[in-house]
Amino acid sequence: MFDDVKRKFETEGFAVIEHLFSPEEVEEMKNEAKKLINTMPGESKRTIFSTTNSESQQNKDKYFLESGDKISYFFEEGALGANGELLVEPEYSLNKIGHALHELNPVFRKYTFSEKIKEAAFQLGFEEPVIPQSMYIFKNPKIGSEVIAHQDATYLYTDPLKLVGFWIAIDDATIENGCLWFSSRSHNSGVHRRYIRNPDKKSDEVLIYNSAAPYYQKSNFSPVPISKGSCILIHGQVVHYSEANKSNKSRHAYTFHVVESKNTIYSKENWLQPTNKPFMNLYRN
Repeated sequence: MFDDVKRKFETEGFAVIEHLFSPEEVEEMKNEAKKLINTMPGESKRTIFSTTNSESQQNKDKYFLESGDKISYFFEEGALGANGELLVEPEYSLNKIGHALHELNPVFRKYTFSEKIKEAAFQLGFEEPVIPQSMYIFKNPKIGSEVIAHQDATYLYTDPLKLVGFWIAIDDATIENGCLWFSSRSHNSGVHRRYIRNPDKKSDEVLIYNSAAPYYQKSNFSPVPISKGSCILIHGQVVHYSEANKSNKSRHAYTFHVVESKNTIYSKENWLQPTNKPFMNLYRN
């Protein structure tokens, strides 16, 4: 079975593993996210996450830069007032929680390092895979924002590049609620731009893009709706996006990235850097 998945991944730049996790396993992850909402930080620590607003607070706020080894909360635009007060109900306020769920939360750690994930990474040819980041993404009804067309390698670059995203649907992902759209075979076109730590230490912007946003023809993209529990394998160079959730149904997802650590160099320019210890090895945990 996985031969077909691997062939599609290598040819198209993405592939779906149907029903990788059971409804009960998915429900456990969703319930764990609800528990995390109940322990979200106070007003002074609340940060908006946006991929569409170049002036967004994430570029100026060390909260984002320092979230790699923590469980941090990122809110939707419009969910917070000027002083960080919530303008919507807590369960609808979040864009995502990241970036160390795979390490610090027992439930997400269990599924990230499950034998299912290890087998998939092994079949894709990873020898010493490590996990730099993980995220629970909410895409809440009516207010879940779009994610612009991008390559994951823009944010997590290695030389040579060997990066795969595991995107697990916690709800059914449909065209109406904001499923992923892919530009098939775009993973063959190189890395288009990088999101890096600003070498200009005097600048107010801690993180910058090293070039302007590429233009992507919308007609090159196709939607990939999947059922809850299924997983999309995302090549680091394939261009993909998701539209805003205009429906009345949530589109939760749990996602994490795997990079090869053997005979590769993880860029010191990447926004996310290991802190006081290396990234966790998938096979050894």
